[in-house]
Amino acid sequence: MDETHVAVRCDDCSFAAAYDRLRDARTAVDDHESTTGHGVDWEIQSLDAGVSRAGADAGVCGRPGCANEDSPLVDPDPPEPESER
Repeated sequence: MDETHVAVRCDDCSFAAAYDRLRDARTAVDDHESTTGHGVDWEIQSLDAGVSRAGADAGVCGRPGCANEDSPLVDPDPPEPESER
């Protein structure tokens, strides 16, 4: 099974790391940017098969017609925005 792998690198200093969870990578990026003011680049090199499947089932935009309607991950009746109630 494929695993998630995210590489994080700062062009302004020696900070570089790899993470196996998107949340951990995002937290590291946010922490480094907030403490140093540096802009950090990150690259998602691979995703766990379940994450890839969820993204593919939702479609690029998640709109009806773009998604895999047979997927258990897709809600065929999404809630209405509060402004339309």
